[in-house]
Amino acid sequence: MTQCSWLLLLVGLSMTHILSQHCDSLNFYLHKITLQTLMQLREMRTRIPVECFTEIKAFELPKEILLDTQLVERDIQTIFYEISMQVINVFDQNTFNSAWDKKLLSQFQMELYEKAEYLKECLEEENSTSEDTREKREGGMSSLQLRNLELRRYFNRILKFLKDKKYSRCTWEIVLVEIIRCFLYLEQFQRQYYK
Repeated sequence: MTQCSWLLLLVGLSMTHILSQHCDSLNFYLHKITLQTLMQLREMRTRIPVECFTEIKAFELPKEILLDTQLVERDIQTIFYEISMQVINVFDQNTFNSAWDKKLLSQFQMELYEKAEYLKECLEEENSTSEDTREKREGGMSSLQLRNLELRRYFNRILKFLKDKKYSRCTWEIVLVEIIRCFLYLEQFQRQYYK
C-alpha cells in the first residue's frame, strides 16, 4: 500500500471513531435539535391573518406512531429522521407566497438537512455495527415501516392542502403551525421517554 492509501485509511478510521463517539450521545443531540428546530420555526412564523382562519384544517398528526410501548431508541431516531426529511420536502415546495424571511427559511432548510444527514450517518453506522438489525414483522411490514408510512400519509395530506390552495400565504401559515405542532409533539415525547 502506498503512503497516501495508508493516510486515507487512517483518516477514514479516525472519522468513523469520531462519528461513533458523537453518535453515542444521539438521544441528547435529538432532543437538542428538536428544541432548536422549534425555535427556528417560531422565529419564521408571522401573525396569521384573520382571513386565514377559515382555511384551518386538521391534518391528523398520527400520534400513535410514538405511543407504542415496544418502541426502542432506534425507532425514535428513525422516526425523527423521517419527520425531518418530510419537513424538508414540504419546505422545498413553492414558498414564494409565504411572508417569511427568505434568509431565515433558507437557513432553516439548510440546518435541518445537515441535522438529518448527520442522523442518517449515525443510523447507518449503527446498522453496520449491529449484529441483529432485523425488525419484528407484522403482516409483511415491520412496525417501523408502518409508522413511517403513517408519517408519509400525514405529510402527503399537508402537501395536498398546499397544492389545492395554490401555496397561498394563508396555507403556508397554517402548514407552519402544523409543523410546529408536530415537532412539539416529538419534543414532548422525547422528554417523557428519556426521563
